[in-house]
Amino acid sequence: MKSIDYKKLMDKIRLPVALVLLLFLPAKSVIAAAPEEVKIDWRKIERVSKTTLSLQVVVMPPLRRGSPIHAQAWASLKDLEANAVRFVPWVPYPRLAVPALEPPANGKTSWDFTLIDPLIIDFMNASKGHSVIMDFSTIPAWMFKTEKPVPYESDPDKLVRGYGTQGTELRDPSGKELGDYYARLLQWYTKGGFTDEFGKRHTSNHRYKFDYWEVFNEPDIEHKMTPAQYAARYDAVVSAMKKVDPQMKFIGMSLAYPHKSPEFFEYFLNAKNHKPGIPLDMISYHFYAKASRDATFESLQYSFFEQAESFVNTVRYIETIRTKLSPKTGTVINEVGSILPGVKPENIPLEYWNLSGAVFAYVYSELARQGIEIVGESQLLGFPTQFPSVSMLDWNTGKPNARYHVLKLLKDNFAPGDRIAATEPGRNTYVYAQGFVNRDGKRKMLLVNRRNRTIEVSLPEIKGANITRIDQTTNYNAPVTEKVMDEKLALGGFAVAVVTLP
Repeated sequence: MKSIDYKKLMDKIRLPVALVLLLFLPAKSVIAAAPEEVKIDWRKIERVSKTTLSLQVVVMPPLRRGSPIHAQAWASLKDLEANAVRFVPWVPYPRLAVPALEPPANGKTSWDFTLIDPLIIDFMNASKGHSVIMDFSTIPAWMFKTEKPVPYESDPDKLVRGYGTQGTELRDPSGKELGDYYARLLQWYTKGGFTDEFGKRHTSNHRYKFDYWEVFNEPDIEHKMTPAQYAARYDAVVSAMKKVDPQMKFIGMSLAYPHKSPEFFEYFLNAKNHKPGIPLDMISYHFYAKASRDATFESLQYSFFEQAESFVNTVRYIETIRTKLSPKTGTVINEVGSILPGVKPENIPLEYWNLSGAVFAYVYSELARQGIEIVGESQLLGFPTQFPSVSMLDWNTGKPNARYHVLKLLKDNFAPGDRIAATEPGRNTYVYAQGFVNRDGKRKMLLVNRRNRTIEVSLPEIKGANITRIDQTTNYNAPVTEKVMDEKLALGGFAVAVVTLP
């Protein structure tokens, strides 16, 4: 192959030497040539944060008493001391999610909280002193019109596929049966018990306080509800539950695919589509960065952050709809995570947990910039049969992984009331940066390395600061805190760091 005469080439196209070298040097060499410079104008405050950091807890068999990781899992939740934690008894395990699995008939009901109560008690104990979001998302299958009864397993730990998705039309189209079911469920946990469909008293002695109730989960998937169907069912549930607890706040929609459903937001947020007096306290929806089945792990550092940026823009669009139709309604984005479909649990690379944590940190910061009220990481515990790549704990040992440690790092350093400072370059570089001024006046920087390699960052004023970081050297361990000795800083691959200025 004939060699290139760089001098003649430069004379011919008349480009600066640096630019010609840029064209021919390997990408990694170019990136390493100069540190990325972060500039923060601490005097220019763009917004005061309203964002509470949280997470969701989905019912999984290892969370049950008798599991080897039971104590460790609930202790990890307690250690987070998070507000607005979302608790979801969910579709795959009907006996752990639905307290009335058979329709009332012949003077008898099937109400039974024996398996569910221990999970609620453990959750409420771990959340003591903090607000919670409750979402018994799975509607009893018998409430829907189906060709034949929907089966469920006698073994509560055995996975059931399709229980919460069959049927689209309620057998009681008025929604009264649906609303009464949820009102009784709420009475069981907050009023000490309830009277059933045939006048029999069921006593629990529970007197819990639920701050929020989210009405269903991902109705655009589960039972494939139309916006009109969902709004009518939301109204039926909220009308009945408000009679039990007039102070409780309600969260609506919980969409899986918000970018596909602008009509859902436009319909639900229009008060004309609801009964008089129905509150629209908050809306919710979800985001997962997903790998295609043929993707290499190295490619995920690009696609995951591109998907995250696209979601941030989707939020901006939805916020425009919300502000126009129902400006007093808040927003909860209570499932933020990533998924590796088709990857066996034992084959998930260790650095994946760092990548996923870095994506969450980026999404949190960008949503705080938009004024979102609650951002929740998904989820405390995944399981080999149910989205293991979403877990924040090792399902064998219960030990927290990097995703858990990232959430705790963020929560320990950022909170509502923080002032968000103007930061450059911001969102289009290899290292994402954002400056915050805490309520106590401390200046802090969030840094996220969006690449799986070490990148050097130039940060004026950083000398003498403390940096607390999570990267691939910390693995399943707590973050490391160090003193910064220079105005340059090397961030390991997928690192998430908080720099506290002196």
